[in-house]
Amino acid sequence: MKKYISILIIVLVSCESSSDLGLSGGRGETSFSAGGDSNTGIGGSMARFTIVDDYLYTIDSWTLKSYDISDQQNPVYKEDVNLGWGIETIFPYNGNLFIGAQSGMHIYNLDNKQSPEWVSTYEHMTSCDPVVVQGDYAFVTLRGGTECQGFSNQLDIIDISDLVRPELFKTYSMINPHGLGVDDNCLFITEGEYGLKMFDISNLENIELIKHFEDISSIDVIPFMDVLMVIGSDGFHQYNYDCELGEIEYISTIPINSL
Repeated sequence: MKKYISILIIVLVSCESSSDLGLSGGRGETSFSAGGDSNTGIGGSMARFTIVDDYLYTIDSWTLKSYDISDQQNPVYKEDVNLGWGIETIFPYNGNLFIGAQSGMHIYNLDNKQSPEWVSTYEHMTSCDPVVVQGDYAFVTLRGGTECQGFSNQLDIIDISDLVRPELFKTYSMINPHGLGVDDNCLFITEGEYGLKMFDISNLENIELIKHFEDISSIDVIPFMDVLMVIGSDGFHQYNYDCELGEIEYISTIPINSL
């Protein structure tokens, strides 16, 4: 139990859960490896800031800001990068930043950590757009709603094997997808008040819904070391999960009484 609590505390400090919850935050510095980088913070798909090595990156609706945090007592602001409009989320993976926007997914290279450089943009219909990445694929949920000005509810799988030319690989219909998280062959998608879904993605041409937990209210999710951290409207929940068996076992909850 101590291990689970420690992991959850790290995530609570380090990740932004969701604008739906009215919380602000991002990934904090940890000793874990995530996103393919040696010193990358861990957070949910709706995070609005992240850490890669000695740099903190934050986003607002238009701008990416970089900070040198090699001296954690005295972080130094470095540069603004104009991203366009409707910027929502940020996800680091293998030396790149994948930035979800209402109009699409932007990819920025971190060869110059102070001033990330644009690589490409995958455009889609206007919609809310959190993104996570694993291997040669990005997983993006599109959700309709008044704040997103769209009506589509779906999962897009994007082939990013050529970062300069990302291409749509496959689309799957969803109910009301919010955040998502991927761990090897297991993909979790939060469906808000409609529950939490667990998919087997060993075959991306035909992903398989393993379980739909309709009694779990979920907004964002972080799978890490077989512990699933679920951010819901009522608090932060921890579960053990087993992708092969398609099982989730409840561990604990940190409730949110008011925001």
